[in-house]
Amino acid sequence: MPGYQHTQVPALQRVSARILQAALLAALSGLPAQAQGGLEFARQLYNQGRYDQAITAAARLRSTPVADAAYLVLGRSYLERFRKSTDHADLVAAREALNQIRTARLASRDRIDYLVGLGESLYLGESYGPAAELFQGALERSQDMGPRAFERVFDWWATSLDRQAQSGEAEDRDAVYIMVRDRARVELGRMPCSAAAAYWLVSAYRSLGELTKAWDAAVAGWVRAPLGEDQGRALRADLDQLVLQAIIPERVRVMASSDRDRDRAATSMRAEWDGIKKDWATKRP
Repeated sequence: MPGYQHTQVPALQRVSARILQAALLAALSGLPAQAQGGLEFARQLYNQGRYDQAITAAARLRSTPVADAAYLVLGRSYLERFRKSTDHADLVAAREALNQIRTARLASRDRIDYLVGLGESLYLGESYGPAAELFQGALERSQDMGPRAFERVFDWWATSLDRQAQSGEAEDRDAVYIMVRDRARVELGRMPCSAAAAYWLVSAYRSLGELTKAWDAAVAGWVRAPLGEDQGRALRADLDQLVLQAIIPERVRVMASSDRDRDRAATSMRAEWDGIKKDWATKRP
């Protein structure tokens, strides 16, 4: 063909080119695996509560194929750090990270975490009603992620509703606690080991003024507590505080009219509660 000159590539140069091409392909194929490993490391740091390190690790992945999942870890880590630091800059950084996520690229499990992150961001910004709505959506899907994930979302949901009711945002305060009470009863029927449902059932009864039912639910929760992962230690500590600081004093005010009667009733109830704790104490570590 006129004007075309065939150039012979030396054998050594061809071999070098193939070696370079193979090395490049190997490096490119290794990028997703390397990024995935970095993502798992960032998640591990987050799960260990090492939020500063998780932020650093996730930030390094912002230009990799796992960027969207990394932004999720980044956002959740900033939120958890804000809960400890109360530094508003952390809350702003969390929202910015969550806003960077292309949700269509998230795995199904990560989408639930994304909803929880959005809800947590609203809650920490004191938008309790909208936060509860987001947690409600995540609550239905979190059951597929196992008991631990469900427990956390349930606790966030109930806490958001409780704060909404206490802040006066709710139009009908009792309706909020009825919702929590009814859902807690359903979840305990489905999953008797749920510490979050056990605690919020007692709390909802108490908030509704159903103090005898709150007492009964607290006793049942104490007895049932060892079904939980930590042998019920955290649940029992929370129930003990709720009974001693809220339920007993409020029952005493309803039942007794004089100071002497109130003192006697309070002493009797505390003794009864101590007896229950002793009778149903976990014997083995």
